[in-house]
Amino acid sequence: MNDLPPTPISDHAGGHIPSDAECRAWWDEYGMYDHIKMHSELVAAVATALAEMAADKGLGNPDGLSRDDFVQSVRAAGLLHDLGKTWSIVHGGNHSQLGAAWTMELTRNPRIAQGVVHHVHWPGELDAENFFLPLAVIYADKRVKHDKIVNLHERFEDLFARYGHTERSRALVRRAHDQGKAIEHLFSTILGEEIHEYPFDRRRLVR
Repeated sequence: MNDLPPTPISDHAGGHIPSDAECRAWWDEYGMYDHIKMHSELVAAVATALAEMAADKGLGNPDGLSRDDFVQSVRAAGLLHDLGKTWSIVHGGNHSQLGAAWTMELTRNPRIAQGVVHHVHWPGELDAENFFLPLAVIYADKRVKHDKIVNLHERFEDLFARYGHTERSRALVRRAHDQGKAIEHLFSTILGEEIHEYPFDRRRLVR
């Protein structure tokens, strides 16, 4: 796992911001399993809600994108965060790195690719102004268990049961849990909402 602190991406990084339809077409192109598609839809829904709350407060948009482009950038990263997952299940490898490489090739958008490569763990300061997009995707991913939105406790009970077979794997899951709680606290503070109680739902799943 790459634990080097991430470098802020220059303002006006550019690149394409894909639509939902483009993201879903790429799912099919890369053979994404249906259950991963459902998971990705829900992660995108949670990330979208967070982005809309941030946009309302003028937060987390260092490129000065329009509201719609900012929200869609975060949403697209949520839709694409597991683009490499099916390949890694079948062939092995790091699904975050593979998915980020594919995302960068498809979009030439470093912010969205950064959200994909770091959706499991953020190896730097929890800086929501410069890194809102990847932090939103990390947190959203930690709120979705398979095909439903859950709280962090339920999500990590499942992760411990599925992956906590060695001391090293248990330590990694605990680290992810602690970071998820820290991001949740950060978002609650800056967005003025009790994020752990926020009623994320399915209303933004289809566009």
